[in-house]
Amino acid sequence: MFVAWRDLRHARGRFLLIGTVVALITVLVGFLAGLTGGLAAQNVSAVLGLPGDRLVLEKPADGSASFSESSLSAATTERWRNADGVDAAVPVGIAQTRAQSGSTSTGVALFGLPDGAGSTELTALAPRADGSVGLSAGAAKELHASTGDTVTILGADYRVATVGGDAWYSHTPVVALTPAAWAEADRRMGGDGRATLIAVTGSPDWDAVAAETRTTAQPTLLSLTALETFKSEIGSLGLMVAMLFGISALVVGAFFTVWTMQRSGDIAVLKALGATQRSLVLDALGQALVVLVGGIAVGMLAVLGLGALAGSALPFLVAPITTLVPAAAMTVLGLAGAAVALRTVTHADPLTALGSNR
Repeated sequence: MFVAWRDLRHARGRFLLIGTVVALITVLVGFLAGLTGGLAAQNVSAVLGLPGDRLVLEKPADGSASFSESSLSAATTERWRNADGVDAAVPVGIAQTRAQSGSTSTGVALFGLPDGAGSTELTALAPRADGSVGLSAGAAKELHASTGDTVTILGADYRVATVGGDAWYSHTPVVALTPAAWAEADRRMGGDGRATLIAVTGSPDWDAVAAETRTTAQPTLLSLTALETFKSEIGSLGLMVAMLFGISALVVGAFFTVWTMQRSGDIAVLKALGATQRSLVLDALGQALVVLVGGIAVGMLAVLGLGALAGSALPFLVAPITTLVPAAAMTVLGLAGAAVALRTVTHADPLTALGSNR
């Protein structure tokens, strides 16, 4: 990489410029990825915390299953519970309303959860008594409530039995009630008190039981498509992230295409002196890799700093999937863009260096 290092030393301004552009694109990609992850967590973290291998939802006659429309009878629950191969079938009710503590009120997602249904952060919220509730960390923060306080939901008072970790559903914090208390709250909202879904553990004939009960049984991740806000939100943000990845590849590719064309004379001289094509390709890609790693590292440090500042005001997720994965993807795409410039390297004519065109 003699020529590459020489260029990096003697054309610092140009490489600093492209490195800055790469860093700025990294900030855009990283911040948007963190925001997407944070919004997704506030949308579906409670669903991901449900017990069971698959989630069973009502299958409408026309259209697809939906958390907001699903309503399962006790007979349906019993059929799943008694199916061969089922180890456990836990009915779970979900509804959205408002809760109040003192003079503070906020929108919440009510989850009807039986005590001892699982070992996740969500199931740990399940209270033992009908007059008690479990508050997620978000609900406790919004309501300024703690263990032992009283929370009013739909005109009924409940004692806060526990405050747990973060659990969100459709951007509202979770409040857990017993199944009986949830059914009563749902009827006060005009519902029928039936469970929204069944969390099933085991290995039954999923398709046969689902067809018999007119339900759908999907793994937890696939069932997220039944949450309308998740599909539209993640689809839009994911498209923007993908477009930024494409822009990064084009910018890096365009820069190194122009730069390699300007180096065609040096490359031809190296070929005339016997340099192999493999060494010239590694020289060009190594130069691109140095610029990419430097720019992406600076950009990711900025993302981590901005994420720490924005975390208190925005739903921002700092995790490997929102930092390391975008950084690796930008490196690969940047190298792919730089690889387009290699045509000048592979087609450089040694005779040019010897003055045959003069």
